[in-house]
Amino acid sequence: MKHYLSGRLNVNLVGLRLANPTMLASGILGYSAETLESIAESGAGAVVTKSVGLKPQKGYANPTVVQANCGLINAMGLPNSGIDEFVNEIRLAKTVLHAPLVVSVFGFSEEEYATVAKKAAEVGADAIELNVSCPHVKETGSEIGQNPEILAKVVWNVKAAVDKPVFVKLSPNVTDIADIAESAVKAGADALTAINTVKAIAIDTETFMPILSNKRGGLSGPAIKPIAVRCVYDIYERVKVPIIGCGGITNWRDAIEFLLAGASAIQIGTAIAIKGCNVFKTITHGMEAYLKRKGFKSVNEIVGLSHHS
Repeated sequence: MKHYLSGRLNVNLVGLRLANPTMLASGILGYSAETLESIAESGAGAVVTKSVGLKPQKGYANPTVVQANCGLINAMGLPNSGIDEFVNEIRLAKTVLHAPLVVSVFGFSEEEYATVAKKAAEVGADAIELNVSCPHVKETGSEIGQNPEILAKVVWNVKAAVDKPVFVKLSPNVTDIADIAESAVKAGADALTAINTVKAIAIDTETFMPILSNKRGGLSGPAIKPIAVRCVYDIYERVKVPIIGCGGITNWRDAIEFLLAGASAIQIGTAIAIKGCNVFKTITHGMEAYLKRKGFKSVNEIVGLSHHS
């Protein structure tokens, strides 16, 4: 990989070999093989697609995104072409990508999750990420991720349907995220992504009305980073599977903080909207320099270090 100075950043994430611990987060530019390839070329160690369901879905009417002082609030409504159409993009992406391809899936029942996951795995997905934590779509997303019994059924069904690693993307909108993490792992989750967006709302002071057409949305970006780091820290103390940290990472220090809290890899989303695709190279070069300065031979040596120092 031409972007990296050594093997210091190599990560083995439940069998997926990443040149570095950075991943594209789901929902940002993960719409086509072309954009996924350009993100990988920009230096991402792996890419995650947008969330895809069983049937095509239009999503919500505009406005679907509003800028906050410290991030973005979005309520897209999971627009997607449906898995039967999206398999073409997965197939194409597999022919051009030199990085692992993770397909994010959602459903309105455990059977739907399993069906979509199976179709994605059959055409080449290297892993499946379950979106059980979208905060603004009824009957999917966080309603599943907030209920340990339903979540366990979804995970168990998907694990029975595919022979690829299954990641579960957890919601921070719960009383104790470590409890939910434990349920997911007991049901067979191979890794956990923490966290999805935090429930939020923005109101227009001139019209007196919520700005988003869906009223409520999910806050992403720098504002949620301390929440996400705390979630990773709590989960690391409870379960033994790898954690993928996600939420407000914009520079190498943010990335290192997540790793010290217990993440084995990190996902970047909103920072791409703010800083562009070069953010992957900037972060990996910063991480490389940090590890060298601190005398670490591998990025894996610092995972969870804040618990042991």
